[in-house]
Amino acid sequence: MKHAQYANLGLPLIHAGKVRELFDLPREPAHLLMVATDNISAFDYVLDSMIPDKGVVLTQLSLWWFKQLGDIVDNHVVSTDVPDEVAGRAIVAEKLDMVPVECVARGYLTGSGWAEYQETGSVTGIALPAGLHDGSRLPEPIFTPATKAPMGEHDENVSFDQMSRTVGYDTGAAIRDLTLRLYAKAEQIARERGIVLADTKFEFGRRPDGVLVLGDEVLTPDSSRFWDADAYEAGRLESFDKQYLRDWLTHDSGWDRSSGERPPALPDAIVTATRERYLEAFERLTGAPLAL
Repeated sequence: MKHAQYANLGLPLIHAGKVRELFDLPREPAHLLMVATDNISAFDYVLDSMIPDKGVVLTQLSLWWFKQLGDIVDNHVVSTDVPDEVAGRAIVAEKLDMVPVECVARGYLTGSGWAEYQETGSVTGIALPAGLHDGSRLPEPIFTPATKAPMGEHDENVSFDQMSRTVGYDTGAAIRDLTLRLYAKAEQIARERGIVLADTKFEFGRRPDGVLVLGDEVLTPDSSRFWDADAYEAGRLESFDKQYLRDWLTHDSGWDRSSGERPPALPDAIVTATRERYLEAFERLTGAPLAL
């Protein structure tokens, strides 16, 4: 198991992922402590550089979104009463039986969806109109699930039928419908604040009684593509997420993604610019500066 950055908390480590660390709470066996680090990942690598305050952005923005979306589905948050060492970047959450699917909603064509469309004219088996371009708004949002891969491997886009063979049709239909309802409301909220929500991913889990609950993070710059709405109307895709960092890696860093080598460390200017984009996304959406 990967070493935890917050092992000094003195709690049993359940899992150390790319960005989050999960700890058992011995006095609360039905709950866990979820900590968001300042790690950032790209192209299935955890980069050597960190983005200061990123974990606070992810946690606080997720908490804000959970409140906005509470009328659609319950979420896993129990409290924000956490150890001082991780205040602001951690929550106490329910332990859930997680559904092993990345629930992706796309309202716009970009990223891996754009790549697949160029080859097949469809995304995860969903046929799309001809003549779309990178950034095109889709006729209606689509659900394009992906399998959850082990750390270091790439999540794979799959069709609804393929996903349902793994999780069952009823569960598949339920998470598809919840994903599209959540996206529709979030897209409207973001647009009112000058941000285009191009796509995003959700994760769901079940409580012991079988009820589906929204878990993990929601609608952050790590899990979503946010574009400036004014720039989009002018034909440009200006992002408030980690696409800026991905673009630097693939176009300006000299790193060959197909080489099998790790990406290089980020220059200070790229770290600073990435942090500023995360903070701007938070401030535009919530209407308030991040409390640090």
